[in-house]
Amino acid sequence: MQLIDMKEIKGKITLKSGLHIGAGDMEMQIGGTDNPVVKHPHTLEPYIPGSSIKGKVRALLELKSGLMFKTGGEPLQPRHLNGLDEQQIRQAEIILKIFGSSGADSEELARLGPTRASFADCPLNDQWRKEAVSKRLSLTEVKSENSINRIQGTAQNPRFTERVPANAVFDFSISVKIFQHDEEELFDVLLQGLKLLEMDALGGSGSRGYGKVLLDFEDEALLRRFASITLFDMGGK
Repeated sequence: MQLIDMKEIKGKITLKSGLHIGAGDMEMQIGGTDNPVVKHPHTLEPYIPGSSIKGKVRALLELKSGLMFKTGGEPLQPRHLNGLDEQQIRQAEIILKIFGSSGADSEELARLGPTRASFADCPLNDQWRKEAVSKRLSLTEVKSENSINRIQGTAQNPRFTERVPANAVFDFSISVKIFQHDEEELFDVLLQGLKLLEMDALGGSGSRGYGKVLLDFEDEALLRRFASITLFDMGGK
């Protein structure tokens, strides 16, 4: 297996709604939020972890292929190839090549080769950040949420969630290794996964309107290619 090309997908992620990707900080502060967003430890600016994009794109591709239900919701691994039909095996191998798998299945990993896609962390776009600072805009917001007792009509269980506000812009970069000429298909599938991400949501609470994003690409040809992707036969785009 020989590396014959490396492609890079670069562009911007614009938030169409507030984004929450949790920091995993379980320490509560008086007057603080229940769910802070992940921030750079030095600048304290929010960013989008590459692992968050990778995980969501992978999950959406597994969901679209039907493989998520074959694995019982676990991330797809080479051991799950057993019992799949020919078409499902092909789809599974593409996903495993793009996103990789654990090191437990050494024989299959040797056959499939190394992980093709590398997702970088996404910092705030420098121009947007400077504009936000000049306008004294906050880089995060705190959204209050609660449940409603539908009989009494009263709010209960208040919860405060930190979000990156809508219209914030981040830079993103994904590098893709190409080992064989027929692996151009892998690049196409990755673009399909990014299209699914744009149609769905990133981060937590997507069902409540969080995490809607718009992707823009530096390469105009790639942008046109992305815009032309049709994912579903029943009217989906």
